[in-house]
Amino acid sequence: MQFGIFTVGDVTPDPTTGRTPTEHERITAMTTIALKAEEIGLDVFATGEHHNPPFVPSSPTTMLGWIAARTERLILSTATTLITTNDPVKIAEDFAMLQHLSGGRVDVMMGRGNTGPVYPWFGQDIRQGIPLAIENYALLHRLWREDVVDWEGRFRTPLQGFTATPRPLDGVPPFVWHGSIRSPEIAEQAAYYGDGFFANNIFWPKEHFQRLISLYRERYAHYGHGTPEQAVVGLGGQIFMRRRSQDAVREFRPYFDNAPVYGHGPSLEQFMAETPLTVGSPQEVIDKTLTFREHFGDYQRQLFLVDHAGLPLSTVLEQLDMLGEILPVLRAEFARNRPADVPDAPTHASLVARRAEQAAEAAR
Repeated sequence: MQFGIFTVGDVTPDPTTGRTPTEHERITAMTTIALKAEEIGLDVFATGEHHNPPFVPSSPTTMLGWIAARTERLILSTATTLITTNDPVKIAEDFAMLQHLSGGRVDVMMGRGNTGPVYPWFGQDIRQGIPLAIENYALLHRLWREDVVDWEGRFRTPLQGFTATPRPLDGVPPFVWHGSIRSPEIAEQAAYYGDGFFANNIFWPKEHFQRLISLYRERYAHYGHGTPEQAVVGLGGQIFMRRRSQDAVREFRPYFDNAPVYGHGPSLEQFMAETPLTVGSPQEVIDKTLTFREHFGDYQRQLFLVDHAGLPLSTVLEQLDMLGEILPVLRAEFARNRPADVPDAPTHASLVARRAEQAAEAAR
């Protein structure tokens, strides 16, 4: 079971002071948070991709490359790579390069994003979001696995005898998660390729995501990749902790009430009751996080959002220290009674080993 954090990179005023960090301060804070993630023993740091204010992570591979040079074991991921508006050729080359620079410590989460204006900025039509996601990933999948690609589709110019460079490290592409909060077509896509499905269940009630994850598991088995229980699932979550739950609620409330995505909507209490958001003591975070396995089955990756809504860097680092304290408990509890045939989250090393096993079997 992998544990990590993800950031959306919002530049949001601190509602308690009125101060807004500069873009430089926010970018620097994100890298500081990533280094802290490795320090406290987390497995994954993931950054979103946005091309509009108030967000700053427009170039995830640049940021992840910087972090790769300063870490040793942290898995570097995206929380969204826009498969709809990025050229699949550029994605193939950027992430293969990042693989080489990081020694294989990289995977990627494909998503459509939730900002409509991005599509025309990059010459695309939002009404074609699903077809773009399907076609672009089909091309990307081939670019990483075939040395020479001939290809023709609807949304970009054809390729003739094209080779993406560099080739994936050790001949093994980065592991791909397909992220979604609402689209069964994306769950189907993840299942078809035998990739991971990341349900970023931070906004809606669990019943919605139970349906998406169940669909993915069923279709994963349908396509012959394994049993439904062996499908590779990741989940999102949001936490804010203090030693006393009442202190956590009191401190976090103004940030929640003014958050750019869900502020000025449901109350904090209603949102906590209906979504994975946990604001309380460390034990309350442990208890609620453990319910995710009850709702969705055994899964492979848990990412928490901890640095949004204007929270100052000092507070986020305190949150990470507390997360580091409860991390051993979460690891032990999720490992308890975990079926032996449920796989771990793929890593570069495990994918290389699996390819070697498959080659050996084919040679027999």
